[in-house]
Amino acid sequence: YWTNIVPGALDFPGVRRNLWTDDLPLCQMCGVGTAPNCVYGPDGKGSQSHPNEDGHLRFSGEDGCFLYGVFNGYDGSRVASFVSQCLTAELLLGQLNSSHTDNDVRRILTQAFDVVEKSYFETIDDALAEKAHLSNFVLPHNENQKVQERLKELEQEVSGGATAVVALILNNKLYIANVGTNRALLCKSSSDGQNQVLQIGRPHNTDNEDEMQRLAALGVDSARVRQAGQIAGQSSTRRLGDYRVKFSYTDLDLLSAAKSKPVIAEPEIHGSQSLDGVTGFLLLMSEGLINALESAHGPEQANQEMVAMVAAELAQQSSLEAVAQSVVERVKRLHHDVYVSGCQRAPYCSRHEDMTLLIRTLNYTLADGALTPTQGGRIYPVSVPYSNSQSTSKTSVTLSLVMPSQGTLTNGTNTASTLEEGTPTPGSQSPTATLQSTNTQTQSSSSSSGDGSLFRQRGSQAAQPDETGRVPPYVDFSQFYRLWGTDHSDGQSTQGGLGPQ
Repeated sequence: YWTNIVPGALDFPGVRRNLWTDDLPLCQMCGVGTAPNCVYGPDGKGSQSHPNEDGHLRFSGEDGCFLYGVFNGYDGSRVASFVSQCLTAELLLGQLNSSHTDNDVRRILTQAFDVVEKSYFETIDDALAEKAHLSNFVLPHNENQKVQERLKELEQEVSGGATAVVALILNNKLYIANVGTNRALLCKSSSDGQNQVLQIGRPHNTDNEDEMQRLAALGVDSARVRQAGQIAGQSSTRRLGDYRVKFSYTDLDLLSAAKSKPVIAEPEIHGSQSLDGVTGFLLLMSEGLINALESAHGPEQANQEMVAMVAAELAQQSSLEAVAQSVVERVKRLHHDVYVSGCQRAPYCSRHEDMTLLIRTLNYTLADGALTPTQGGRIYPVSVPYSNSQSTSKTSVTLSLVMPSQGTLTNGTNTASTLEEGTPTPGSQSPTATLQSTNTQTQSSSSSSGDGSLFRQRGSQAAQPDETGRVPPYVDFSQFYRLWGTDHSDGQSTQGGLGPQ
C-alpha cells in the first residue's frame, strides 16, 4: 500500500507525505472556510487556546472521480494531517474507476480507512514501544525526573485522534463515509425552486442508539457510557488514531469490560445517491462548526440555518472560497454575539473549537461577483422546525432568498427569518430558494416586501455637515417603523431591544 510513498518526504516528524498526490488537481467546484478555536474572556475578547487541529482534502481524480473530506483533530493535528494526506493516496491513485459497482466502492472506502489508520500507528510504533519501556522503570529521583520528561514528550508525540467525513463522487453518484461526529448535508433544488435538505447519516456518539447497542454487544456498560457522554475525553464512539482507546482500552474504566476493540475506525458508508440532474450543493462540516452553531441557537434548526446562510452567500459571491469563509465567519460572529449578549444560551458559548466548512456545488450558478465578502448584505439564520430522528433526515423550511444587485440593498418583512434581500442578478441562480421537508408538519416562510427604501445606497461623495455640525442621515427608518407598528398593533412590546434574546 505504501510503495507510492517517497521516503524522507516529511511534513512533520514521523509522518510521510505522498508526493504523488501533490500533482492531483484541486477541485474547482469546491470551496473551504476555516476558523481557529476561541475562548472568550470576561470582556468578550477571544483568544486561541491551541493551534488549528482540523484538516481537509478536495481533489479531482481520473475517470470523473472527486474526493472531499473534513477531519476534526483533537489533542494535536497529527492524525488529521496524516489522514487528509494519505487517504487521498489510498483512493485516487488508480484504486477507483468508472467500472466499479456500489459494492466495490464501499469495499474500497472501508479498506482505505483501515489501511490509513494502520499506517498511522506504524509511524508511532517506536514511540509507543519506548513509552511502554520507560513506564516500567522505577529510578532514583534525579534519573526519574529525566524519564518523566521523556515520557511527557512521547505522550505528546503519540496522543491525539481525529474524526472524519468523506465524500466521494464517482460516475456522478455520491458516497458518504463517516467516522465520528462531523456532518454531511445535501441540498437539492428542483426547477420550481423547491429544495430538499438531507442530513446524510448520524453522528457516532453517545446519543446514537445503534452505537450504544454495538458497545453493549461487546460487554460495555452502555448506560454508563451514555451517562458520561464521553469516552476518553471525546463524545465520538468511532475515531481514527487515539492509541488510548485502540490499544489501552482495558485500562479505561468505561471500556475495561469490552471483549474486543470498542472504539473503531470503520466508516459508516451511505450511498450511492445519484446526482444526475441534481442542482444544489453538498456541505461537509467539522464538529466544531456544528457545535458552535448549535450552542448559539440550539440543535433543532442548525441544518436549515446553515443551508440558508450558504444559499445567501452563493447568491452574492463569485468565489466558492469566499462563500465558505463568509459562512464560517458568520457562525463565528453569531456564537460570539450570543456569548456577549448574556442571554439564556450565553453559558453554552464561552468557547468553540476549530471550525471547517467545505462546499461542493452541483450545477449551481454563482453570482456575477459584483459584491465582495465585505460589501455583501447581511442575513440572519432562519428559525424553523427541524427533526433529526432519522439517520438520513429530510429537514424542511420555506424561505425566500433574493440575490442582491450591485447597487441597492433592500430589507423586507418576514415571518420566520430576517433576510436582507435585493434585486436578482441577471444570469444567476433562480432568486427564490425554498427548502422543503417530508418529515415535518409545520412550515415557516419568509416573504419580502418593501420598495428598497430602508437601506439606500450611499453616494460616492462624502456627506457634508449641516449648520449644526451633523451629517444628514443616509438610512431612512420610516418604513421600518411603519411595518413594525403594523405587526405590533396589538400593543405587545419586546424587551431588551430588537437584538437576539
